[in-house]
Amino acid sequence: MSTSLHPMLNIAVKAARAAGAIINRASLDLDVLKVATKSTNDFVTEVDRAAEQAIIDTLLGAYPGHAILAEESGRERGAKDSEYLWIIDPLDGTTNFIHGFPVYAVSIALSYRGKVEQAVVYDPARNDLFVASKGRGAFLNDRRLRVSKRTRIQDALIGTGFPFRKGDNFKRYVKMFEEVMQHCAGLRRPGAAALDLCYVAAGWYDGFFETGLSPWDIAAGSLMVTEAGGLIGNFTGEADFLYQREVVAGNPKVYGQLVQLLAPYTRVIPADSADATLPAAAATPPAALATAGSAPAAKKAVRVRKAGTPRDDSAPF
Repeated sequence: MSTSLHPMLNIAVKAARAAGAIINRASLDLDVLKVATKSTNDFVTEVDRAAEQAIIDTLLGAYPGHAILAEESGRERGAKDSEYLWIIDPLDGTTNFIHGFPVYAVSIALSYRGKVEQAVVYDPARNDLFVASKGRGAFLNDRRLRVSKRTRIQDALIGTGFPFRKGDNFKRYVKMFEEVMQHCAGLRRPGAAALDLCYVAAGWYDGFFETGLSPWDIAAGSLMVTEAGGLIGNFTGEADFLYQREVVAGNPKVYGQLVQLLAPYTRVIPADSADATLPAAAATPPAALATAGSAPAAKKAVRVRKAGTPRDDSAPF
């Protein structure tokens, strides 16, 4: 299938494999790995940084006029006003990686005018390559992906992620966890959101939900889901999810039932305090970062819109 890939997707695959090679070499000798702490339970390693540099070098080598949004370096490199934006997580699952737990991935997405059009998620531990192009389907190692056909949440296997940072609303999550767990066949938390979304696309999960995620955690996986016939949105079922720090995905039937369960737990913030939730250093995303379906609802309490990028505290696992 590689010969039929979109040229930009081919470059993304090349970048993902370069990063994967760095990650695999480092996984052979974790005892000498240098690990730094960004915040409580939020880690970054020299491997994250080296993999990110390899990805950006490859992408900008082919497309020097494109913009970059990366987990570790933000928007330091690349053009600042391009309609093409590469959204990069060089190692989604850092906590898993530093413990030798082989569930982590490289995630690369290309957004054009705010819509994700190309996506790669590479699992170097298994040499699994997930790719998707808008309108051309999603694939795993040349095999076309389709979401599952289960129609009842009672029969569904659901993926999730746990809160882990100091200050996270653990009580809120426990309530969500309890609500979903009582309605589904099983709940799983491997610890890498990019792969979780690919598992929905592959039909291994019937659905997935998580809070506290940043754009680089979910951009590539979101295209995998939709190109495999699934749905993805925020907890109230709107398409505005990339910057809302809450996401739910699944096959169409299970997605709808998950939204019904999760809607009461949506993150709603009063409009006049929305800016206060963003750090002073947060970069304002360009128009290319806007997502469809993001018009504010006509009510006193509204979601945080993309007046600024959410704080840089994406899930490291």
